[in-house]
Amino acid sequence: MAIEVKIPSVGESITTGTIAAWHKADGALVRKGDALLTLETDKVSNELEADADGTLKILAAEGEEVAIGATVATIEEGGVTASADAPVASEPVADPGTISISPTVRKFADDQQVDLTSVTGTGKKGFITKSDIQAAITQRDAATPAPAEPSQELKVVKQAADAIEPIATADDESRFTRTKMSPLRRKIATHLVNAQQNAAILTTFNECDMSAVMGMRKNLQESFVAKHGIKLGFMSFFIKAVVEALKTVPSVNGRIEDDHMILNKFFDIGVAVGTERGLIVPVIRDCDQKSFSQIEQAIVDYAAKARDGKIQFEDLQGGCFTISNGGIYGSLLSTPILNPPQSGILGMHTIQQRPIALNGEVVIRPMMYLALSYDHRLVDGKEAVTFLIRIKECLEDPTRLLVEA
Repeated sequence: MAIEVKIPSVGESITTGTIAAWHKADGALVRKGDALLTLETDKVSNELEADADGTLKILAAEGEEVAIGATVATIEEGGVTASADAPVASEPVADPGTISISPTVRKFADDQQVDLTSVTGTGKKGFITKSDIQAAITQRDAATPAPAEPSQELKVVKQAADAIEPIATADDESRFTRTKMSPLRRKIATHLVNAQQNAAILTTFNECDMSAVMGMRKNLQESFVAKHGIKLGFMSFFIKAVVEALKTVPSVNGRIEDDHMILNKFFDIGVAVGTERGLIVPVIRDCDQKSFSQIEQAIVDYAAKARDGKIQFEDLQGGCFTISNGGIYGSLLSTPILNPPQSGILGMHTIQQRPIALNGEVVIRPMMYLALSYDHRLVDGKEAVTFLIRIKECLEDPTRLLVEA
């Protein structure tokens, strides 16, 4: 009996995925629980495991984009007799009436433009091997007639042309590399363009004196680490300040859905995290109910999961506001793009010592520019300014966050 290996649903908004890698060869004997393939979507990567012992038949090639629910392989039950500790041999099995070839060899044949219908497989049960493809290439090249000897006039023209310095063109691939975009990068590109097209995005700026937050961190860091085992970072201060600002200006904590305005009564804040695969935004739930240490622990946990490629789709769903920290890369000022369907995103930037006027005197202070991008259809300019000022107040006097003043 053949068991179908289907692409599972990994989230409501995800309709396709890409087979990033097959971990078993076509025709391999697999055991229940063995990792068969890595599925890469625009948000997360998942491994699919075998549901039974048997022989694997691959139906979709590595690198192919497949729909959710599609059958990408089958497992013919039975045939696994080796002990659990013994290595499982990979043995290609051909099906009568079909071209029996592994995905890797098929790709090699496609790259060399070899017609598979003219190739006779010498592998077990007629399986086409790489050697068969190479033999077909040799035979094809030998049958190709040599080009006719050019006339003396053409030789002279060619010599003159060769003497001219070549002009680089767009097709001169020695001057660039061409790499197919990953599913995540393609989705990010589409997501950003849609955000620009479907919302009236406007950005408002302010600046914040970080002296008080930096002083509090310095004074409390040692005892905070001793008690909680993690460092007290800047992000927990900003998340708490954002919660207070969302309470002050509820329209920022909302979204537009058709012709309705939806105002959220919860405070799930997304924190943009850069990974090797691209930007992801894991969501910290119920930030109004979490302590500073709980928020910092959640950030540490998400960072570890992102580094290990273990972020789940559920970790990225349901945020009502996003914070993006370009300051860790040295960004002085930027205009962040909304994360739909959210109506607001706060951009943090690098802390820079700058002269400011304070009580009639010029003093040097650690300053940070803040940027709030928002959907102007839902949030007015006055509300956006009020939102940023509230954040500024909370950060310049962080004791407000402790007593919610």
